[in-house]
Amino acid sequence: NQFTCYDLSHSDLAKNHVRHFAGGRSYVPHERLFRFDFPESPGALQRFLLSLDISWNVSAFHYRNHGHDFGRVLVGIQVPEKCSKNLRTFLDTLGYRYLDETDNPAYQTFLRHGDKKEE
Repeated sequence: NQFTCYDLSHSDLAKNHVRHFAGGRSYVPHERLFRFDFPESPGALQRFLLSLDISWNVSAFHYRNHGHDFGRVLVGIQVPEKCSKNLRTFLDTLGYRYLDETDNPAYQTFLRHGDKKEE
């Protein structure tokens, strides 16, 4: 068997976000993928967007809420390697709980097309 198998039964990324995506895999240069817990309060999205570096691109955005006091948000951000320090500063000062999912097997297998080299 030449297929790689992954147990995604405990993957919050797969259960809360990837299963709702359509369209298959894509190549997005310098994409980093993060899960955030956005507070369910006025201005939370605006605060996030205004905090982003103007040179970054939001390549994916998926919001889920089931009546909690926070929304589960998946965000793809195109950030060149030279901006990694700025990205870390953004994540640490935003104040929202987050998790870097860039290396998650669910993302790598079902959303990211890895045939091209990073530019």
